[in-house]
Amino acid sequence: MNNAILSLQQQRLLLDIEYHTEKEAYRRQTETIGLQRNVKRGDAWFPIRGGKSYYNSLNQLVVEVFRTQDTEIEHNFEYGRPVCFFRMGNDPQCGTKISYFRQTCTVSYADGDRMVVIIPDNGMASEIQNGENLGVQLFFDETSYKLMFEALDRVMQAKGNRLAYLRDLFYSHASAARFSFAPLRFPWLNATQERAVNEVLRSKDVMVVHGPPGTGKTTTLVEAINETLRRESQVLVCAQSNMAVDWISEQLTDRGINVLRIGNPTRVNDKMLSFTYERRFEAHPDYPQLWSIRKAIRELRQQRKRGSDNYHQKMDRLQSRATELEIRIQSQLFDEARVIASTLTGAANRLLDGQKYGTLFIDEAAQALEAACWIPIRKASRVIFAGDHCQLPPTVKSIAALKGGLGKTLMERIVDNKPEVVTLLRVQYRMNEQIMRFSSDYFYDGQVESAPQIRYRGILDYDNPMMWIDTAGTDCREEFVGESFGRINKTEAALTLDTLQQYLSKIGKQRVLDERIDIGVISPYRAQVQYLRRLINKKEFFKPYRQLISVNTVDGFQGQERDIIVISLVRANDDGQIGFLRDLRRMNVAITRARMKLIILGDSSTLTRHPFYRKLHQYVKSIDNTTTDN
Repeated sequence: MNNAILSLQQQRLLLDIEYHTEKEAYRRQTETIGLQRNVKRGDAWFPIRGGKSYYNSLNQLVVEVFRTQDTEIEHNFEYGRPVCFFRMGNDPQCGTKISYFRQTCTVSYADGDRMVVIIPDNGMASEIQNGENLGVQLFFDETSYKLMFEALDRVMQAKGNRLAYLRDLFYSHASAARFSFAPLRFPWLNATQERAVNEVLRSKDVMVVHGPPGTGKTTTLVEAINETLRRESQVLVCAQSNMAVDWISEQLTDRGINVLRIGNPTRVNDKMLSFTYERRFEAHPDYPQLWSIRKAIRELRQQRKRGSDNYHQKMDRLQSRATELEIRIQSQLFDEARVIASTLTGAANRLLDGQKYGTLFIDEAAQALEAACWIPIRKASRVIFAGDHCQLPPTVKSIAALKGGLGKTLMERIVDNKPEVVTLLRVQYRMNEQIMRFSSDYFYDGQVESAPQIRYRGILDYDNPMMWIDTAGTDCREEFVGESFGRINKTEAALTLDTLQQYLSKIGKQRVLDERIDIGVISPYRAQVQYLRRLINKKEFFKPYRQLISVNTVDGFQGQERDIIVISLVRANDDGQIGFLRDLRRMNVAITRARMKLIILGDSSTLTRHPFYRKLHQYVKSIDNTTTDN
């Protein structure tokens, strides 16, 4: 048995461990964690109000639900995620009791405090619309695991085809095949971006675009996709998250490329909806006719209950006509599209059954489990990975699976096995040079440089672009608030906002508002994030700035940037325990979000026992001293 299949068997075993760990965690969370905790985590809405129900353009019955409390909590509902409805009642013996509806449903849209949920066509809509004390919560995502297991099985069983060839190539040190031609010129790109686009075009099998923070990975990818479309009629573009798919789809659409987005976007606005399959399907000239036939089918079903002549003949005639129209609309939409875009698991959508593509682009590939990448790879002849394995890794909940290597992505595997197919983007356009330098030296061997126009960017004259507010020796102490939330440090949170207030006062209110200077407040811990949000909402000073301030976890800021970033590191204890702050890739994301000013708050006596934080602390202090000397 070859090395690739043995390694994939190992992957499947680790994925199985992760599956059971997550399923057990969900069961425990549902049974013991308490409804209020789930609401605070953003995994449940309670109470909810039901809105209208209707059949969407894909002939699915959907119902609207609205969140009526805790609207300030950022929730985790998004397209495609399974959910279950529940009713809160009083049990004479047990007190408050939650009873779950029997069938699971699927999120179609989630936007702010409104959600549209696909439900079974069995009277559930009226229960939701008329019920009292109802709520909805995220359900364990069995489907995604099923698709990943199926993908791994298919890859292992592949023989004598393109999928088998790519599998064996990815797991070996054999050279990937390339075309050979003179480089094309793209004067609007920098030299490393231009080289990356040329390498994409030359690759026959696989290529990796490694994009450190702020280096224009999306710009490069859009150019590479555009150039590929000069040679191929259609490409498949995937990413791990809906948000990443939305972002690349939006950039491609702005470039004038016809994108067909399978699945619904995370931000529900006309621009984002305009390239979704569902909205395009609805806008097709044949759709009104199809809608009338579907309505007639539903009415005929109702009449059957009352006894109707020629039921089967009428039904067959209507259904064959509806199928014919559906196929015609679908074919036309797919024929017109140049880019098909979906999440990795979304590539298993029945709409893509039997479709084959010359090239698959996987964006944010360093955040995706290997098994998820294999879902779309089986539809493609060659694969282009784009991402940064020095930033956020995939989420793995099982420590055993993580230690076994489940967190190692397919992109990382190829970077290790085939360094010759990797091209690094080296010029960053986001950060002041001093903010960028530490990350470049520590994570990228000093190879990333700042573009000249942003090297000295700053908000105030003679300002220090990086500060570390040391909480050592103060009464800033962390508290543990449960497994799912981790840690909180209330004194440090108050100090974080005091520091931000002082800096904004220094800039001046009018200038902040006129120039729309935006601010990100980051903490690795969800409890700290929620506490900081509450403090900002209470504090009168921040009222005029609320539209400019975002507070979120490190993961919530992936792919984003702000003029000012303030980081609250939370950990402060006598043992030097720093928990998951040891995941340095997360810290790389946090410290590289800032364009002009980075302020870190942390207890140096706790944090600097770890070599990374010791180096970071020394680096920030050295900048401080340089600025003071000047």
